[in-house]
Amino acid sequence: MKRALISVSDKTGLPNLAQGLNRLGVNILSTGGSARAIREADVDVVEVSAHTGFPEIMDGRVKTLHPKIHGGILARHGVDDEVLAEQNIDLIDLVVVNLYPFEKTITKDDVTLTEAVENIDIGGPTLLRAAAKNHKFVTVVCDPGDYSVVLEKLRAHGGIPEELRYRFATKAFRHTADYDHAINTFLLSQQDRSENDLP
Repeated sequence: MKRALISVSDKTGLPNLAQGLNRLGVNILSTGGSARAIREADVDVVEVSAHTGFPEIMDGRVKTLHPKIHGGILARHGVDDEVLAEQNIDLIDLVVVNLYPFEKTITKDDVTLTEAVENIDIGGPTLLRAAAKNHKFVTVVCDPGDYSVVLEKLRAHGGIPEELRYRFATKAFRHTADYDHAINTFLLSQQDRSENDLP
């Protein structure tokens, strides 16, 4: 494992994960608050914008939606090598992502529809789904409770066993499915608002 992408809303366990990956020689890409937390743990990190050569834009709405990120995640080893070389895309072996706290946001008594919609994560689910789809080559982690297992396996084997990558992939798809279900349920509950109230 050479390169990890970390972009998390819940920073639980992040310093220990970053330090553990760093000791194992894994290069870390990250964004915004995650990158700051990793630096505060005295771990070197490369901002995604520096890796892609494209800045975060629209107040952070667009950060990881870039071919150098998704190409690095979705590449099939031995099949897409020529494209990777032509486009100067580096492989990403580990994707650690959890999502904007949409469900927490909508539990607030005074939450507005606009505020709720702003807390719908776009890049995060896209990263999770891409990594989960390509679990043959990529490890996807959406639960901070799994960080210790990842580090344990890397220390013991230098990689993540295929069966565990598969289990993590199914967990990621369940995570994004639950997230979309929460969004859909909330938006349906707002349908009785007048058109003037909608964003």
